[in-house]
Amino acid sequence: MTTFSANLGFLWADRPLPDAIRAAKAAGFVAVECHWPYATPAQDIKAALDETGLPMLGLNTDRGDVSAGDNGLSAIVGREIEARKVIEQAITYARAIDAGAIHVMAGFAHGSEAEACFVANLIYACEQAPELTILIEPLNRHDAPGYFLETTEHARVIIKKVGAPNLKLMFDCYHVARTEGDLLTRLKDLGDLVGHIQFASVPDRGAPDHGEINYPWLFEQIDKLEWQTPLGAEYKPGARATKDTLDWLS
Repeated sequence: MTTFSANLGFLWADRPLPDAIRAAKAAGFVAVECHWPYATPAQDIKAALDETGLPMLGLNTDRGDVSAGDNGLSAIVGREIEARKVIEQAITYARAIDAGAIHVMAGFAHGSEAEACFVANLIYACEQAPELTILIEPLNRHDAPGYFLETTEHARVIIKKVGAPNLKLMFDCYHVARTEGDLLTRLKDLGDLVGHIQFASVPDRGAPDHGEINYPWLFEQIDKLEWQTPLGAEYKPGARATKDTLDWLS
C-alpha cells in the first residue's frame, strides 16, 4: 500500500520543525523529510522524531548565499571548498538525526567543467557517507532556469559517471512532469536508479487533488511497481493552512 512522507519545507512551514514533525504525525503521515533544517538544533529534531516514531527520510545541502542567487554549490567551478563544507555539514546533521538521505544541490551552472565539478563533489559525498543515500534532483526550467541538472536523462549520465552504489535519483513528479512528462514510463525506465519519489500538482505545485496529473491513478501504478518507501508530499499549501489541504491523504 502506498504511504506518504510530509515534506516540512512546505507543509506546516509556519511552525518550528519539531512542532511540524508532531503535526505530520497527527495528520497520518508515516515519515517526514525537510529542506534546510540547520537553524534548528539537531537534538531538538531527534527528540521530536523519537517522540513521534517518524523517520526523517532526507534533507538538502545548504544552498549557499541565497541573497546572491545561489541554489546549490556542487556544480559551480571555483567553489569546491564551499561545496564540500556544506556536504560535510549535511552529513553531520543527517547522522545526528538518523536521516536516510542527503540531496546534494548542484546550483546554477552549465558545461563540461561544471559536470566534472559536480561528479567530483558527488564522489566525495558518496565516499564520506557510504551508509547514506546521496540524491540528485533535476529541477524544471520554469522554476529554476539555469539549474545545472534539468532532466532525468542527464541525472542518469551523472550517476553512471560517479559509479557509487549509494548515489540515486530524486524523482520529483512535479519537476519531471513540467520538463519531460510521461511519468510512469520514465519511472519504469529508470528503475533502481530512483532513490526517492516526490509529488505536487502541475502546474501550480499545490496539493495533489487537482491539476494535470491524475495522482490517485499514478499512486496505484507506483504501488504496482512494489515501491516500498513513502512518497514525499512536497507541495505548497498556498493561502490555505496545511491541515486544510489534506483531504487527498484520506
